[in-house]
Amino acid sequence: MISIQQMQYILSLAEEGSFSRASEACFVTQPTLSMQIKKAEEVLGQVLFDRSSQPISLSTFGEEFLLIIRDVLNEYKRIEDLKLRYEGTYREVIRMGVIPTVAAYMIPDLYTKWMKNATEFQLTVEELKTDELIQAMREGKIDVGILSGPYSDPHFRSTRLFQEEILAYFPSSNNQELHTDQLSEAHPWLLTPGNCLRSQIMHFCNLKSTSDDWDYQGGNMDLLMNMVDQHGGYTLIPEFFGKRKKQDFKRIKSSVGEVPAREIIALTKNKSAKWKGIERLLRDAQLHYATQTDDQELFCLLQWS
Repeated sequence: MISIQQMQYILSLAEEGSFSRASEACFVTQPTLSMQIKKAEEVLGQVLFDRSSQPISLSTFGEEFLLIIRDVLNEYKRIEDLKLRYEGTYREVIRMGVIPTVAAYMIPDLYTKWMKNATEFQLTVEELKTDELIQAMREGKIDVGILSGPYSDPHFRSTRLFQEEILAYFPSSNNQELHTDQLSEAHPWLLTPGNCLRSQIMHFCNLKSTSDDWDYQGGNMDLLMNMVDQHGGYTLIPEFFGKRKKQDFKRIKSSVGEVPAREIIALTKNKSAKWKGIERLLRDAQLHYATQTDDQELFCLLQWS
């Protein structure tokens, strides 16, 4: 059977798509890495990579094999972690990915509390768009992902954190409550493609596209609010981001009285050796935002797509 070292080389080449980059990442020469992968293929009796493609891609067998070796390498790391725990030198690392429209308020809200409570492990947080977050989960690059749900995958466990309303920043309107037909008459300042809040709101407000004559798509919500202040129109803001601001935000209703909202969830692997620490972080989020939520009218939960 192939060795752990060969599995690590295979994983690195699959992620880098280049022998030169993979060898650098593994701190070995390119011939060494290439030779070891070739030996692994000979043992398996199957080709793992299509070397004619640029970047190098996995074969059909290689794609299935990669799923297995990710699990094997994760279990192998658990053996190393167990050894360190008994030596008294182990400190678990929990890697978290958060979508930008949640990270904008969750990290400032909870960072101090997380650092205070997370004395037994080290927390790293990375901001990722939804598709990037899902891919990072599948590749084992993060241990927990926080995003807008619902999201279903048999490989992941979904935990509901909280629900929040979507509000409009529309200072030129004197109405405290807006209907979607009123929004269709004004210019929307939207997040860039890849942010799930953008597609959710475009669907709810029935927005086909932005205008051709003065379109700008921003990377963060503060920037979009500044564009509204300077050029008019409106943008859409999650409830808990709005609570950190002093500006006036307005509720939105559809023609049938639905109020747009989204459910924030956490994704973890079905079997995670880090679940005890992850659960503590998620419970902090649940408790923090549960205390800030008022009773609201009927919601229309926005679906992730």
